[in-house]
Amino acid sequence: MGLVEGKCVVVTGAGRGIGRGHSMVLASEGASVVVNDVDLREAEAVVREIEAKGGIARANGDDIGTRAGCEALVAECVSAFGRIDAAISNAGIVRDRSFLKMTDAEFDDVFRIHAKSTFWVAQAAALRMKDQGDGGSIVNTTSGAHMGNFGQTNYAAAKGAIASMTYTWALELARFGIRVNCIAPAASTRMTAAAKDAEGRDIELPFWDPALNTPLVAYLISEEQHHHQGDGAESSQGTQRVGGGHLRDEAPGGVRHVGDGGNPLPPQQVVIAGDRTSRRADQRV
Repeated sequence: MGLVEGKCVVVTGAGRGIGRGHSMVLASEGASVVVNDVDLREAEAVVREIEAKGGIARANGDDIGTRAGCEALVAECVSAFGRIDAAISNAGIVRDRSFLKMTDAEFDDVFRIHAKSTFWVAQAAALRMKDQGDGGSIVNTTSGAHMGNFGQTNYAAAKGAIASMTYTWALELARFGIRVNCIAPAASTRMTAAAKDAEGRDIELPFWDPALNTPLVAYLISEEQHHHQGDGAESSQGTQRVGGGHLRDEAPGGVRHVGDGGNPLPPQQVVIAGDRTSRRADQRV
C-alpha cells in the first residue's frame, strides 16, 4: 500500500516541473490526482503518464487565476473522486522587473497567480474538508525569494504572503483537523531559467530534479503525519525548504537543517525533526 493510498488530491501548475513531479509521485503512492494546468495539453500528457503506470488521474484546465476557476477545480475533484483530502498549490509565473521599472500589471499578475490562487484554492478545499468532517491537508508553496531577490518585488511579496497565510490558516483550521504546511522547493524549471544575481545578470544554476521535492509533500498529506504533532515540520505551521534531497525546517520557533551528515537525503526518504523535541522519524515515501 502506498503512503497516500486512497487520498484524493488537487495539484495546481502540474503540467510541468515541480507540479508534474508532485502528481507523478503522489499517484505512484496511491493517490487519485487532479492535474491542473493552464495548458490543458500538458496536464493531459501527465495524466497519460500516470495512467500508463497504473495510477489514477484526471486533467483539469481551470484558470486558477480566478476564484471561479479555483472553486471549479476543487469541485471537479469531489465530482470525479467523491471527496478531497489534500490541496497542493504550486502554480506560479514570473514577471521580473527591477523595482523602479515594475508596472502595476506585472505586480498584480504575479501576486494573483501565486498568492490569491493559493488563497482561493485553499479556501474552497478547506470548506469541503470541513463539511466532510474528517480533516485534510493543505500544502502551499513559498520561496526563499521572499527574503529578497533582484528584480522580483512582485514574486517576493507573493511568496512572503503565502508563508504568512500558512501560519494563520494552521491556527484557524486545526480545530477541523485540517493541517496546513508550506514548502520552499528547489528545482530546475522554466522559472529558474530566468534567475539573476544581485547585479541583475543571468546566472546558471545547477540541475535540481523537481521530483525530489515530492517525498516531503507525500508525508505532509499522509496519515503518518498525524503521529508527529509539535512544531514546524511535525505539524501545521511549518515552512520546509526542500531540494536535491535536502530538507530544512523553517518555522516560527527557529530554523533547523535536517539531513544525513550534511549529505542529500535519498530521494525516497524524508527525515522530519521538530523544534521542541529531539525525536526524529524516518518516513519512507
